[in-house]
Amino acid sequence: MEKLTRRGSLVGFGGFVLGLPGWKAVEPSDGPAAVASGAVTCVLSPEQTDGPYYIAGEKLRRDITEGRPGVPLLLRLRVVDASTCRPVKGAAVDIWHADALGVYSGFGAGSGSRTFMRGIQKTDATGLARFRSVWPGWYQGRTVHIHVKVHVAGNVIHTGQLYFPDSLTDKVFRRKPYNRRSKRTTRNANDFVFAQGGKRSMLRVRKSGDVYVAAITMGVHRS
Repeated sequence: MEKLTRRGSLVGFGGFVLGLPGWKAVEPSDGPAAVASGAVTCVLSPEQTDGPYYIAGEKLRRDITEGRPGVPLLLRLRVVDASTCRPVKGAAVDIWHADALGVYSGFGAGSGSRTFMRGIQKTDATGLARFRSVWPGWYQGRTVHIHVKVHVAGNVIHTGQLYFPDSLTDKVFRRKPYNRRSKRTTRNANDFVFAQGGKRSMLRVRKSGDVYVAAITMGVHRS
Protein backbone atom coordinates (compact mmCIF):
# COMPACT_ATOMS: atom_id res chain seq x y z
CA MET A 1 0.00 0.00 0.00
CA GLU A 2 1.31 3.44 -0.84
CA LYS A 3 2.08 5.87 1.92
CA LEU A 4 0.42 9.22 1.36
CA THR A 5 2.23 12.23 2.75
CA ARG A 6 0.52 15.57 2.45
CA ARG A 7 3.34 17.76 1.25
CA GLY A 8 3.31 21.01 -0.69
CA SER A 9 4.28 21.09 -4.32
CA LEU A 10 6.10 23.89 -6.06
CA VAL A 11 5.62 25.26 -9.52
CA GLY A 12 8.83 26.83 -10.80
CA PHE A 13 8.66 30.30 -12.28
CA GLY A 14 12.37 30.92 -12.67
CA GLY A 15 15.58 29.44 -13.99
CA PHE A 16 16.05 26.06 -15.62
CA VAL A 17 13.10 24.57 -13.79
CA LEU A 18 10.72 25.46 -16.60
CA GLY A 19 13.03 25.07 -19.56
CA LEU A 20 10.83 27.29 -21.73
CA PRO A 21 11.86 30.12 -24.06
CA GLY A 22 12.27 33.49 -22.36
CA TRP A 23 13.11 32.12 -18.93
CA LYS A 24 16.48 32.87 -17.34
CA ALA A 25 18.87 29.94 -17.22
CA VAL A 26 20.21 28.97 -13.81
CA GLU A 27 23.02 26.48 -13.47
CA PRO A 28 22.29 23.39 -11.34
CA SER A 29 25.27 24.30 -9.14
CA ASP A 30 23.40 27.41 -8.08
CA GLY A 31 20.85 25.10 -6.37
CA PRO A 32 20.09 25.99 -2.72
CA ALA A 33 22.02 29.26 -2.88
CA ALA A 34 19.95 30.41 -5.85
CA VAL A 35 16.74 29.52 -4.04
CA ALA A 36 17.90 31.31 -0.88
CA SER A 37 18.96 34.42 -2.78
CA GLY A 38 15.79 34.60 -4.85
CA ALA A 39 17.56 33.97 -8.18
CA VAL A 40 15.28 30.95 -8.45
CA THR A 41 11.76 31.58 -7.23
CA CYS A 42 9.13 28.92 -6.72
CA VAL A 43 5.46 29.32 -5.97
CA LEU A 44 3.76 26.85 -3.67
CA SER A 45 1.14 24.86 -5.57
CA PRO A 46 -1.74 23.59 -3.47
CA GLU A 47 -2.51 19.99 -2.83
CA GLN A 48 -5.87 19.22 -4.44
CA THR A 49 -8.26 16.32 -4.15
CA ASP A 50 -7.66 13.24 -6.27
CA GLY A 51 -11.44 13.00 -6.71
CA PRO A 52 -13.56 9.87 -7.11
CA TYR A 53 -12.00 8.51 -10.32
CA TYR A 54 -8.52 7.41 -9.29
CA ILE A 55 -7.49 3.84 -10.14
CA ALA A 56 -4.21 2.57 -8.69
CA GLY A 57 -1.76 0.50 -10.68
CA GLU A 58 -2.00 2.28 -14.01
CA LYS A 59 0.11 1.23 -16.99
CA LEU A 60 3.67 2.47 -17.43
CA ARG A 61 3.37 4.10 -20.86
CA ARG A 62 3.64 7.39 -22.70
CA ASP A 63 0.61 7.19 -25.05
CA ILE A 64 -2.55 6.98 -22.95
CA THR A 65 -5.16 7.58 -25.67
CA GLU A 66 -5.88 3.97 -26.70
CA GLY A 67 -7.11 5.36 -30.03
CA ARG A 68 -9.84 7.52 -28.56
CA PRO A 69 -10.55 10.70 -30.55
CA GLY A 70 -9.66 14.23 -29.59
CA VAL A 71 -7.32 17.12 -30.26
CA PRO A 72 -3.74 15.86 -29.75
CA LEU A 73 -2.05 16.98 -26.54
CA LEU A 74 1.57 16.46 -25.50
CA LEU A 75 2.23 16.85 -21.79
CA ARG A 76 5.66 17.78 -20.43
CA LEU A 77 5.57 17.45 -16.65
CA ARG A 78 8.81 18.19 -14.83
CA VAL A 79 9.58 17.25 -11.22
CA VAL A 80 12.25 19.08 -9.22
CA ASP A 81 13.48 19.01 -5.63
CA ALA A 82 11.78 21.87 -3.79
CA SER A 83 14.88 22.57 -1.68
CA THR A 84 17.31 22.92 -4.56
CA CYS A 85 15.21 23.15 -7.75
CA ARG A 86 17.31 20.30 -9.13
CA PRO A 87 15.53 17.69 -11.28
CA VAL A 88 14.30 14.51 -9.64
CA LYS A 89 15.19 11.47 -11.72
CA GLY A 90 13.03 8.35 -11.53
CA ALA A 91 9.92 9.91 -9.97
CA ALA A 92 6.72 8.19 -11.11
CA VAL A 93 4.28 10.73 -12.52
CA ASP A 94 0.76 9.31 -12.51
CA ILE A 95 -1.99 11.08 -14.51
CA TRP A 96 -5.62 10.49 -15.38
CA HIS A 97 -8.35 12.58 -16.99
CA ALA A 98 -11.65 12.43 -18.85
CA ASP A 99 -11.75 11.69 -22.57
CA ALA A 100 -13.01 14.19 -25.15
CA LEU A 101 -16.63 13.42 -24.24
CA GLY A 102 -16.08 13.85 -20.50
CA VAL A 103 -15.92 10.12 -19.68
CA TYR A 104 -13.50 8.48 -17.24
CA SER A 105 -12.35 4.93 -17.84
CA GLY A 106 -13.62 2.55 -15.17
CA PHE A 107 -16.71 4.60 -14.35
CA GLY A 108 -20.16 5.18 -15.85
CA ALA A 109 -20.09 5.16 -19.64
CA GLY A 110 -16.39 4.26 -19.46
CA SER A 111 -16.77 1.23 -17.21
CA GLY A 112 -15.97 -1.17 -20.06
CA SER A 113 -12.29 -0.21 -19.78
CA ARG A 114 -10.13 0.74 -16.82
CA THR A 115 -7.18 2.13 -18.75
CA PHE A 116 -7.89 4.84 -21.34
CA MET A 117 -6.59 8.31 -20.47
CA ARG A 118 -4.54 6.86 -17.60
CA GLY A 119 -0.84 6.22 -17.33
CA ILE A 120 2.45 6.52 -15.48
CA GLN A 121 5.82 7.74 -16.71
CA LYS A 122 9.16 7.88 -14.91
CA THR A 123 11.05 11.15 -15.03
CA ASP A 124 14.34 11.24 -16.94
CA ALA A 125 17.64 12.77 -15.82
CA THR A 126 16.17 16.25 -16.35
CA GLY A 127 13.13 15.46 -14.20
CA LEU A 128 10.84 15.33 -17.22
CA ALA A 129 7.93 12.93 -17.80
CA ARG A 130 6.20 13.02 -21.19
CA PHE A 131 2.71 11.87 -22.14
CA ARG A 132 0.74 11.76 -25.38
CA SER A 133 -2.98 12.29 -24.88
CA VAL A 134 -5.89 14.41 -26.09
CA TRP A 135 -7.33 17.63 -24.72
CA PRO A 136 -9.68 16.51 -21.91
CA GLY A 137 -13.42 16.99 -22.18
CA TRP A 138 -15.69 18.39 -19.52
CA TYR A 139 -18.25 16.84 -17.23
CA GLN A 140 -20.97 18.35 -15.07
CA GLY A 141 -19.75 20.52 -12.23
CA ARG A 142 -16.04 20.68 -13.16
CA THR A 143 -13.82 22.77 -15.36
CA VAL A 144 -11.40 21.00 -17.72
CA HIS A 145 -8.51 19.47 -15.77
CA ILE A 146 -5.95 16.67 -15.45
CA HIS A 147 -5.29 14.79 -12.22
CA VAL A 148 -1.71 14.10 -11.18
CA LYS A 149 0.15 12.21 -8.46
CA VAL A 150 3.91 12.14 -8.02
CA HIS A 151 5.43 9.06 -6.40
CA VAL A 152 9.01 8.99 -5.09
CA ALA A 153 10.49 5.90 -3.42
CA GLY A 154 7.03 4.33 -3.15
CA ASN A 155 5.43 7.32 -1.45
CA VAL A 156 2.85 9.70 -2.93
CA ILE A 157 4.46 13.05 -2.30
CA HIS A 158 2.09 15.23 -4.33
CA THR A 159 -1.55 15.02 -5.41
CA GLY A 160 -2.86 17.81 -7.57
CA GLN A 161 -4.82 18.92 -10.61
CA LEU A 162 -3.62 20.75 -13.71
CA TYR A 163 -5.68 23.31 -15.61
CA PHE A 164 -5.95 24.95 -19.04
CA PRO A 165 -6.64 28.55 -20.07
CA ASP A 166 -10.38 28.82 -20.77
CA SER A 167 -9.77 30.75 -24.00
CA LEU A 168 -7.85 27.81 -25.46
CA THR A 169 -10.39 25.28 -24.24
CA ASP A 170 -13.13 27.29 -25.95
CA LYS A 171 -11.16 27.13 -29.19
CA VAL A 172 -10.56 23.38 -28.93
CA PHE A 173 -14.19 22.67 -28.07
CA ARG A 174 -15.35 24.12 -31.39
CA ARG A 175 -13.76 21.08 -33.04
CA LYS A 176 -14.91 17.47 -33.33
CA PRO A 177 -15.73 15.47 -31.27
CA TYR A 178 -16.09 18.13 -28.56
CA ASN A 179 -18.70 20.10 -30.51
CA ARG A 180 -21.09 17.12 -30.39
CA ARG A 181 -21.95 18.17 -26.86
CA SER A 182 -23.77 21.15 -25.42
CA LYS A 183 -21.84 24.13 -24.12
CA ARG A 184 -19.93 23.36 -20.94
CA THR A 185 -21.43 24.69 -17.73
CA THR A 186 -18.32 25.15 -15.58
CA ARG A 187 -15.25 27.25 -16.30
CA ASN A 188 -12.16 27.95 -14.24
CA ALA A 189 -13.77 30.99 -12.63
CA ASN A 190 -16.68 29.03 -11.17
CA ASP A 191 -15.03 25.69 -10.44
CA PHE A 192 -14.98 24.86 -6.72
CA VAL A 193 -11.64 23.03 -6.86
CA PHE A 194 -9.92 25.59 -9.10
CA ALA A 195 -10.93 28.25 -6.55
CA GLN A 196 -8.59 26.58 -4.05
CA GLY A 197 -5.39 27.72 -5.75
CA GLY A 198 -5.90 26.50 -9.30
CA LYS A 199 -4.25 29.59 -10.78
CA ARG A 200 -0.95 28.21 -9.49
CA SER A 201 -1.52 24.91 -11.31
CA MET A 202 -2.10 26.30 -14.79
CA LEU A 203 -0.39 24.56 -17.66
CA ARG A 204 1.64 26.68 -20.06
CA VAL A 205 0.26 25.77 -23.48
CA ARG A 206 1.60 26.39 -26.98
CA LYS A 207 0.58 25.01 -30.36
CA SER A 208 2.91 23.05 -32.60
CA GLY A 209 1.20 22.29 -35.90
CA ASP A 210 -1.99 20.40 -35.07
CA VAL A 211 -0.73 19.46 -31.60
CA TYR A 212 -0.95 21.38 -28.33
CA VAL A 213 2.04 21.13 -25.99
CA ALA A 214 1.34 21.76 -22.31
CA ALA A 215 4.06 22.07 -19.66
CA ILE A 216 4.45 22.66 -15.95
CA THR A 217 7.19 22.13 -13.36
CA MET A 218 6.33 20.62 -9.99
CA GLY A 219 8.73 20.79 -7.07
CA VAL A 220 8.40 18.17 -4.34
CA HIS A 221 9.72 17.43 -0.89
CA ARG A 222 11.26 13.99 -1.33
CA SER A 223 10.80 12.85 2.27
